[in-house]
Amino acid sequence: MGYYDDHMRSEKMKKERGGSGKVFIAAISGGIVGALIVVAMLPILLDWGAYMQPDNQASAQESVATTTTIPSEQIEFKQIQTEVTDAVGKVSDAVVGVVNIQQGGGSIFSPPGATEAGTGSGVVYKKENGKAYIVTNHHVIDKASKIEVSLSNGTRVEATLLGSDSLTDLAVLTIEEEHVSQVAVFGDSDTITLGEPVIAIGNPLGLEFFGSVTQGIVSGTERTIPVLYDRSGQPQWEADVIQTDAAINPGNSGGALVNLRGEVIGINSMKIAQSQAEGIGFAIPINTAKPIIEDLEMHNEVKRPFMGIGLMSLADISLEHQRNTLKLPEEVTHGIVVTGVEQQSPAFNAGLKQYDVIVKLDDTEIKGTLELRKYLYNSKNVGDTMKVTYYRDGKLQETEMTLIEQVF
Repeated sequence: MGYYDDHMRSEKMKKERGGSGKVFIAAISGGIVGALIVVAMLPILLDWGAYMQPDNQASAQESVATTTTIPSEQIEFKQIQTEVTDAVGKVSDAVVGVVNIQQGGGSIFSPPGATEAGTGSGVVYKKENGKAYIVTNHHVIDKASKIEVSLSNGTRVEATLLGSDSLTDLAVLTIEEEHVSQVAVFGDSDTITLGEPVIAIGNPLGLEFFGSVTQGIVSGTERTIPVLYDRSGQPQWEADVIQTDAAINPGNSGGALVNLRGEVIGINSMKIAQSQAEGIGFAIPINTAKPIIEDLEMHNEVKRPFMGIGLMSLADISLEHQRNTLKLPEEVTHGIVVTGVEQQSPAFNAGLKQYDVIVKLDDTEIKGTLELRKYLYNSKNVGDTMKVTYYRDGKLQETEMTLIEQVF
């Protein structure tokens, strides 16, 4: 039994060793075959991996492939030119900043020395005899003890005030010609049309926004705005203005309103600043400004003709006095009542008297004091002869007078 058992154990061990060897050989063979299969499948697996990448990675690979295989085309961007940019280019450097400098009072609330009371805009319109001429608004330089002009390159130079006119809100300054590189061209404001595109150039809210450009249209061509009132609140003067919806803000005053030809057709002056109003700005027509500018250049003031009468609108006289004191016919409802006549004045020499009622100057009907001043100041010059039609004691009469210069 011992031999048999030992023999059987020996044979069993041989069989086990033989079986383990076969398994080992089979495992090695299987591993080799599997590796060969993986190598053979590798291109397919790589393609599948690329297919399964996120879109951004795939796009990146495509982009790399594109840039490496196809030369990229160089696109050259050219400066875009339009009528607006061309027009702005013709004027922008001629629009300057105007700084109103006033002396402080020296109180605890106002320290001594010069302070900037405000800033506005101006337009260089002429160079002559070493000087450059700038038009701006009267209210921009009003009460200034010193005026400085800020140029497009940031340089500040001192300006000389030639003259200003509060009635038309215009003023003329000069600086040395060497500081100016561009001069604006005046256009014809009588030819503008409703809806025509316009450009406003100026310095809204101060020099920080120097040379700002806004675009709009002509919103109204024959507007009048009351700018001067008497003590009773009645308008004594109305400014003829161009209405525009181009943005005009504080600081734009005195700047340029420009057409698409790059011509200045107005001097920006004011806007309606009410919560219920938006986009209503005004500019002084350049044709209205030209004779004022010429007077300020030549005489440092505006020379206006003078009649030499005190006046009151007939509408301010009671109906009882119209009929009993002035003895006017019932059909006469408008005119100017002469309240007094200055000695040796044109009216005195023409024979006008107190209580005469003027109804026409030349062939223009006069309905009130506003119409009389506008006709006298806009249509007549010093030295002109003017026909006056008036009622005296209910009878229609005529006379002529030669106008002289008004002296304040």
